[in-house]
Amino acid sequence: MYFKGTKTVRGIYMLALVFCICGVCFSSFAQTPKTIDGHPAWIMQGNIYEVNVRQYTKEGTFKAFARSLDRLKQMGVQTIWFMPINPISKVDRKGSLGSYYAVSNYTTINPEFGNFDDFKQVVNQIHAKGMKVIIDWVPNHTGADHYWLKKYPDFYVKDKNGKAAIPYGWDDTRQLDYKNIVMQDSMINAMKFWLVNTHIDGFRCDVAWNVPESFWKRCISQLRKGRDLFMLAEGDKDYLHRSGFDVTYSWDMFHKMIDVAKGAAPAFALDSIKAKYDKEYPKNGLELGFTSNHDENSWNKADFGTFPGASHAPFAVFSETFYHSVPLVYSGQEEPVLRAIKFFDKDPMGFKNFARAKFYRTLLDLRKNNIALSSDASFTKVVAGDPRAVYAYVRSKAGKKVFIVLNLSSKEQTISVKDKSLYGNPYNVFMGNKEPLSGKPWKIEPWGYVIYQY
Repeated sequence: MYFKGTKTVRGIYMLALVFCICGVCFSSFAQTPKTIDGHPAWIMQGNIYEVNVRQYTKEGTFKAFARSLDRLKQMGVQTIWFMPINPISKVDRKGSLGSYYAVSNYTTINPEFGNFDDFKQVVNQIHAKGMKVIIDWVPNHTGADHYWLKKYPDFYVKDKNGKAAIPYGWDDTRQLDYKNIVMQDSMINAMKFWLVNTHIDGFRCDVAWNVPESFWKRCISQLRKGRDLFMLAEGDKDYLHRSGFDVTYSWDMFHKMIDVAKGAAPAFALDSIKAKYDKEYPKNGLELGFTSNHDENSWNKADFGTFPGASHAPFAVFSETFYHSVPLVYSGQEEPVLRAIKFFDKDPMGFKNFARAKFYRTLLDLRKNNIALSSDASFTKVVAGDPRAVYAYVRSKAGKKVFIVLNLSSKEQTISVKDKSLYGNPYNVFMGNKEPLSGKPWKIEPWGYVIYQY
């Protein structure tokens, strides 16, 4: 939402005036934020489920998606992330329906999905079930026919011909200019629009790594006032943590996991990524744990190609239980959908069996109910077998403890636990019973996984 004027404060004052005149003052939703290590308390043992509305059902609408809410709640999903819900530009459109990330208007709904009331209704339904909602936000660029291009051309970076520049070869988009302070204020105001009018719980910010730190500091501090707002950045630069984002993408860990899965790196190579994060990120910095997402599925064969067959499970366990991680499940992983979902055209996922739903429910419920898997719980590596194939660790907090053993190889491995503090009769989470654990060696199957709860 843009308010004409040349001074930063004018846009902010006008926004506040409009909201108050409408009887919906931004501050009226203020509350005392409940935080842990600076993050909303609810995300620390929570999770994220990414929703591709277009492909989720044959209808591809909010109303059709809402029919799955009870199932997702039962599966343990806590936070729904909607991929961009804004209308898509028609100029230079890709495919028959275009990219969600070529936004033509920041404050309206893509009619493909329904209308504004439909979205508010699904948000209310999600909240009524005790779940949270975040929406995908595209701040780096707009679509090629966003109304700002004509009305406020100075909002854009110019190419050598004086036209709005195209970022990174994405020719259905145009690059926004963050040197323009009025554009910055307009972007912040547009984000406030959704907080005020739909009461969402946060944003996932696309290409956050190409937006200046100074903007994010201004933006997040304004949005977060009086709110338990959750901010997820697509990016892994350390400044994103300093800017106020709760979670960044763990690209390095994801790619290292792929290397391990295909035998190109040993299991202990994961330690180098943890060491990097510990060195570069703040102590309270959190990372997104994932084996797939919309980009990786559509363009890079995740997870059906990157973690094929039985190899998916131990890496999913890892991403759901690792240190400083907030786990993500992408639409269709619970089925599983074993193909690349089209990005620019209609391609319904076709849910039928939900073969992995019980697996994910076990992991998500364990994280929710055991503080030892909180994002801020401690992590201790454990030697339990061949370090080239076996990756084992303990998570603990407030007297609770979880011991995870993963076979990240296609061969059977021998497990021998030397740490006597782990001996006893812990509860085997996936088997559903207590079993003796001692120094006696035992076998774990190829791509096997065990979680013990103490």
